[in-house]
Amino acid sequence: MALALPALASADTEPSLAQAPPLAVTMPAADSLRFPLLPVGSEAGPPTRWFYAGRPYGSESLTHPLRMILNGGLGILQFDNRDNHLNSIDFHDGWRNVRSNLANPVRAIEVEGWWAFFQREVIPISFNTDNAQYWPNYTLHLIGGGMSYTMMSEWYAYHGYERPHLWGGLTIAAYHLLNEVVENDDYVGPTTDPIADLYLFDPAGMILFSHEGVNEFFSRKLHLVDWSYQPAVNIARGTIENQGQNFSIKVPVPRTKRLSLFYYFGTHGEGGLTYTKPNGSAFSVAGGFRAKELVNVTDQTKSVELVPSFGLFYDREGSLLFSALWSHKSRYKGRVNVYPGLLRRGRFSPGLFAALGRDNDDVVVGVDLRLADFIPVGVAFGR
Repeated sequence: MALALPALASADTEPSLAQAPPLAVTMPAADSLRFPLLPVGSEAGPPTRWFYAGRPYGSESLTHPLRMILNGGLGILQFDNRDNHLNSIDFHDGWRNVRSNLANPVRAIEVEGWWAFFQREVIPISFNTDNAQYWPNYTLHLIGGGMSYTMMSEWYAYHGYERPHLWGGLTIAAYHLLNEVVENDDYVGPTTDPIADLYLFDPAGMILFSHEGVNEFFSRKLHLVDWSYQPAVNIARGTIENQGQNFSIKVPVPRTKRLSLFYYFGTHGEGGLTYTKPNGSAFSVAGGFRAKELVNVTDQTKSVELVPSFGLFYDREGSLLFSALWSHKSRYKGRVNVYPGLLRRGRFSPGLFAALGRDNDDVVVGVDLRLADFIPVGVAFGR
């Protein structure tokens, strides 16, 4: 995972398990957790970090290329009408159909026409969910994908990789390609969704966020951060649980010192308010709508069914430590995520989650121990 297991101390200095302090909520001193960001153009120290500062706690401590690929690439399996068993995904037909449509984009677009394609996928002129496929294209592919490109490039640079932007671009390309394959699944035929995503919005996002002025605006003005879930595999059932890429934005309210407008989004969108304490801790509350199911608008295009949702959040300096989400008619009626750094027993501080099914008769729990960089996923139990 993102952080390797620290070296063990000697028996003379390390307390036994019986002597370890009880499980407790820890609130480290803010000064010990801040990572100063260098100004643009600084020649001393590491390069400017807009979206990744190496914080060892919260959602930022779980940043990892493979985790991003899992969260983004398998995010559609959150929907109620998609089976989250990994062996249910038709990778073969999904890849074959995505490849076919990418090789013949004009043929796929002309099935319903160029105007229908631009109206649904590109031009933001309709507020009807059946004709607003452009919304996730702008929020998740252009802005979210572009921000993720910068964040992953910074992660690679932070961990000493050469050509970090190349690695960042390859990571984002793998994530989005997997997303299209999984979304396509066993469908065979023309579809314009991968054309809009992979040929227009994904490259545009990386180009857009290659400019420092754009990174500065979204990082410093909008405070855009990644608040993705903690994916876990239920080995006994062969399912992926608690996966999905999410983002948050905070815009300070004029003439106030502590309040900000808050927006939380992914396969959902909730708006609300944030109260920030002087030490950098922040509490947010938001309500909105969550995508429940992916539905067919036509044979070539899909839309989503929306249901009301509500969330509570606690973060420190932008790194999420706790979230509680409710959506009555969704697969997970309620979901709680506790990120590393909030609960601690000695040096042990896992990530945890628990989810309640909409019928109140199934519960899923999971733990992320961050045992190694090559295991960016937790273990889930239940159902």
